[in-house]
Amino acid sequence: MVEVVMYSTAVCPYCVAAERLLSNKGVREIRKIRVDLDPVLREEMMQKTGRRTVPQIYIGDHHVGGFDDLSALDHAGGLESLLAGK
Repeated sequence: MVEVVMYSTAVCPYCVAAERLLSNKGVREIRKIRVDLDPVLREEMMQKTGRRTVPQIYIGDHHVGGFDDLSALDHAGGLESLLAGK
């Protein structure tokens, strides 16, 4: 399974929902980058993604987006193959 990285904050219901969805798909480890603890990390996230909101999720080198994007990818049937690195 490819690495999953999630930019997040401590209190974020969408981050929790994203973690739950990924866990249900078999993801056991998510590298979380807490942007609420370091403004430099938030700036890094905004430069990389062009977005200000969390979560911002990467699966491997692919920027999925936020929870709504992750959920839409799952409903479209593309999440499992992305997690498998295909």
